[in-house]
Amino acid sequence: MIEVPVRIYLVEDEKSLNDVLTSYLEKEGWEVKSFLDGNEALEEVDDSPDLWILDIMLPGVDGFELLREIKKLDRTTPVIFISARDKDIDRVVGLEMGSDDYMPKPFLPRELVIRVRKILDRIHHAGEIISCPPYTIDEDRRVVSLEDGVKVENIELTSMEFELLLLFVKGRGKSFSREQILDRIWGNDHFGSDRAVDDLVRRLRRKMPEFKIETVYGFGYKSVIL
Repeated sequence: MIEVPVRIYLVEDEKSLNDVLTSYLEKEGWEVKSFLDGNEALEEVDDSPDLWILDIMLPGVDGFELLREIKKLDRTTPVIFISARDKDIDRVVGLEMGSDDYMPKPFLPRELVIRVRKILDRIHHAGEIISCPPYTIDEDRRVVSLEDGVKVENIELTSMEFELLLLFVKGRGKSFSREQILDRIWGNDHFGSDRAVDDLVRRLRRKMPEFKIETVYGFGYKSVIL
């Protein structure tokens, strides 16, 4: 069987940084297509690569608009935001819109490679069918379904939302500190405050209100055993 290489689309308007990041990603055996402005990238959204890396501030269409179009086509496509602005609002808005990670500049190219690999590993990790009434979780296909007795509806989760769900499902009744969640979901290479954990939990609660997540005040969160 011929192995199909992972395709990554990188959108970064600073050419020197674009070239460096492309080189690092290609050394991992990944197929990289890079863009220097948002308009060029927008024309290629329908290509459906395995992962996007988007700068926020771009000539033409910005990263937020690109993210909106990418997720409109396929909500499960992972996206990593990179930005020199390092503003909490950018991080929060990006996560709200469905980005899977956010990296403030400057960062080491190797750090980006590690984060890309973590996301790709999560995507290709084989699993099982988990019953969590009224939800069914297909770990292999990374699909969550809601059954209301009349119809079955798929719930669109980002890669990180899905990983958080798995953490709570497999550790039902166990309390996780914010630091533990950061380590499990983002990895040891995460930089920034634990506010990202609260944002991620809030989004999961909104999308899956029947899956009960309790706040352990002053510590973190735990899921309720159903």
